[in-house]
Amino acid sequence: MKIRHLFELPCRTQKPRETGLTMVIDSGLGLGTIRDLLDNCGEFVDYVKLGWGTAMISAKLEEKIALYRQFGIPVCLGGTFFELAHIHGKVKQYRDMILEFGLQIVEVSDGTVVMSTEQKLAYIRELSRDFKVLAEFGSKDAEVVVAPSKWVAGMKREFDAGAWKCIAEGRESGTAGLYRSTSELRTGLVDEIVEHIPQANLLWEAPQKNQQAWFVKAFGSNVNLGNIAMADVIPLETLRVGLRGDTLMTFHGHCVQSGPGTPPRKA
Repeated sequence: MKIRHLFELPCRTQKPRETGLTMVIDSGLGLGTIRDLLDNCGEFVDYVKLGWGTAMISAKLEEKIALYRQFGIPVCLGGTFFELAHIHGKVKQYRDMILEFGLQIVEVSDGTVVMSTEQKLAYIRELSRDFKVLAEFGSKDAEVVVAPSKWVAGMKREFDAGAWKCIAEGRESGTAGLYRSTSELRTGLVDEIVEHIPQANLLWEAPQKNQQAWFVKAFGSNVNLGNIAMADVIPLETLRVGLRGDTLMTFHGHCVQSGPGTPPRKA
């Protein structure tokens, strides 16, 4: 018997998928490390974001993109890189560059720089002609708190402008945007967002294990999650299907049976 057939696990969507996405953040991995990790977990990685502006100083950027492509994994550049292009007035050159790299996904964010709503929407409309646009909403500043109604209105505008998915900001540390500086999730904010926006359109940044477990328990195996470290892809997948204590009873609690000498469970 194959080990994967021993238990009935929650159904996971198959690649290429629109829901159940795992977005991995590459913060400067070397080619050998990427190859070794993807040999083990590549089937669970839906796309990779080269974090922040790391692409600009990576020694072997084209080789890195080509390696991910060998594993069938799309790449996009970090939102901070886009914000740099914006403040330098070089978004057109940025667009031309990612076209030359053959990238299919672009992230549009304003988590650090000042950008008018109209300007951001214009970027989304323009870039969505050639790319899948990930529109990131929320501030990277832990001291900035945006009302839930403004998150909903802002995300709706970005979808209407042509965004493929809207990323709910959490930073790579899980201490801003969706989260308080203590890493505690703003659950009221999440409730407000999902009341008005379909889950399939959202990607929650959740770099910490307890944050990932919360979203999986709240929204199921096929919730879209981002800012996952490559080394955490397998641990996250175990959370998604109840192979880790945090979510075991969420997905397998109904299977509990009484053994010899064990009192039956109460209804």
